[in-house]
Amino acid sequence: MPRRRTTDFTRDIGVDPRFQSFLVQKMINYIMERGKKNIARRIVYDAIDILTTKSNGDERKGYELFEKAIMKIKPAVEVKARRVGGSVYQIPTEVRSTRALALSLRWIIQSAAARSDKTMGQRLASELFDAVEGRGNAFKKKSDVHRMAESNRAFSHYAW
Repeated sequence: MPRRRTTDFTRDIGVDPRFQSFLVQKMINYIMERGKKNIARRIVYDAIDILTTKSNGDERKGYELFEKAIMKIKPAVEVKARRVGGSVYQIPTEVRSTRALALSLRWIIQSAAARSDKTMGQRLASELFDAVEGRGNAFKKKSDVHRMAESNRAFSHYAW
């Protein structure tokens, strides 16, 4: 039990100006470094524009692909280390929705940064498109986490 009080307050980050979406704003905030929000916006909007051209549709199609990619990367379970009787067990636990979103955005950004395309917008678009199709490093990371939780299912009774 934590000794400090827990707060139910979460800071409202608002919505982005172009799509009026909380999800896009969250991605922009995750990409932003050193307060350079316009650069982060340009990266995310370039990625959504590339998704739009790949889907041969209007801007809504690109945004829908963006949403679909993030939902496909969200993990449902993860493992947490717990020390029981001198040994450490990896215990599978359910992931809260806010943490699942944070993990999915982090995995997508890390996987995109590791790619070798020319700009970060192109890298992000490629990673998002791969996530929609069920491949790419971010999707692999999610499946690895799920596989780890599945293999440690026998220790789930230690979760209390």
